[in-house]
Amino acid sequence: MDAATAATATAAAALVWFRKGLRVHDNPALDAARRSAARVYPVFVLDPRYLRSDPAAPSQGSARAGVARVRFLLESLRDLDARLRRLGSRLLVLRARDDVSDAVCAALKDWNIGKLCFESDTEPYALARDKRVTDFAAASGIEVFSPVSHTLFDPAEIIEKEYIPPFRGGETEALKRMRESLQDKEWVAKFEKPKGDPSAFLKPATTVLSPYLKFGCLSARYFYHCIQDVYRSTKTHTKPPVSLAGQLLWRDFFYTVSFGTPNFDQMEGNKICKQIPWIENEELFVAWRDGRTGYPWIDAIMIQLRKWGWMHHLARHSVACFLTRGDLYIHWEQGRDVFERLLIDSDWAINNGNWLWLSCSSFFYQYHRIYSPISFGKKYDPNGDYIRHFIPVLKDMPKEYIYEPWTAPLSVQEKARCIVGKDYPKPVVDHEAASKECRRRMGEAYASNRLGGNPVKGNSSNSSRRKFSDGGQDVPDSSMSKQPR
Repeated sequence: MDAATAATATAAAALVWFRKGLRVHDNPALDAARRSAARVYPVFVLDPRYLRSDPAAPSQGSARAGVARVRFLLESLRDLDARLRRLGSRLLVLRARDDVSDAVCAALKDWNIGKLCFESDTEPYALARDKRVTDFAAASGIEVFSPVSHTLFDPAEIIEKEYIPPFRGGETEALKRMRESLQDKEWVAKFEKPKGDPSAFLKPATTVLSPYLKFGCLSARYFYHCIQDVYRSTKTHTKPPVSLAGQLLWRDFFYTVSFGTPNFDQMEGNKICKQIPWIENEELFVAWRDGRTGYPWIDAIMIQLRKWGWMHHLARHSVACFLTRGDLYIHWEQGRDVFERLLIDSDWAINNGNWLWLSCSSFFYQYHRIYSPISFGKKYDPNGDYIRHFIPVLKDMPKEYIYEPWTAPLSVQEKARCIVGKDYPKPVVDHEAASKECRRRMGEAYASNRLGGNPVKGNSSNSSRRKFSDGGQDVPDSSMSKQPR
């Protein structure tokens, strides 16, 4: 068929606009057009942008393409035409005078086209050209189908997943996510906080239902009874406080204690909060908040928080301990404010309760148990994949140094294209010395509280703590984890 024949068409037809998809096999645009209309116009438009001659060009060919590339294109078009003929069709080759979109829009108008099909593109020039065409099609009532078929995956979806994981809001998503989590009955039966991998980011090692509980998109009561249904179908299952149902009970605990405690969200005037003389250091606080402490495990977590609005509960443990009693000795209220602003699941009662807990200001008092900003993450992710993802400047750092890049020889840093102190910050404190000083200060604060009539109640229950291989130091297991994340 030629343009003259096409112009006489009376019934709405489909136009397949070939660009990069110069093939018949695995061509969703062509397939969709053939299914949707009895008359299909396969079209390729010669673009003057690429084929216009240039006498000043340093070699044969056009202004933008050498002769070999032009030859390859023409051979591909000839072969495509031959393959279309086997299907009872022909390739219509149009030549645009100036703008390709003008030629396509003219064909859509003159040939009574009801559906336009073309393979999506990603280049800025192509995106602008395609928008002009799709805008015209929309205004003309022409259906547009533009599938992703030039790449294995949709670049837009990949980028969206980088910044917005599958945490979409709403009841529909909440119920879908809950059902998916509860489908694995063995996982539900064996669920045990604080076990889990805080470095798992492509597929989080938790239910990620906390945002839906916070906003009420998921009923906590309904979730609880659904969990009980699973328990009834299994022989054995974990028990509170570490079980999945136990996390909902922890949630109620924090709601109850916060409701009954005046000034629950602050240190002063809070009768259950130890009075600790935290330091004020804006430079250290900002370094922590912005993921610039020089400790990759801590920084990666804070960057994930800023980008995603979520991180694993053990990751929350690490950064909260680092800010307060572990390294920087900065007031838990400042960290609370950052979490309150950035977390999609930030809940007033739970956020304040967890910061009280992990700073050893209330609920948990074994302040000598500190998360190492080096060895704790390393035991879950020795290769540092989590760090490499959220801190790209460290992506080429050998795994021997990924958690302590400042210890890498200069030659290694140069090869990794990451000079510590230039491309990535030096540590803001020495962990060994800082944690020792924090323990000393906490000891003094606790002694002062005892003298002031605020006795320290040790937390020795085996059910609420667990020993980790963390450079020989124990850490609490239950703070920042009092609901199913």
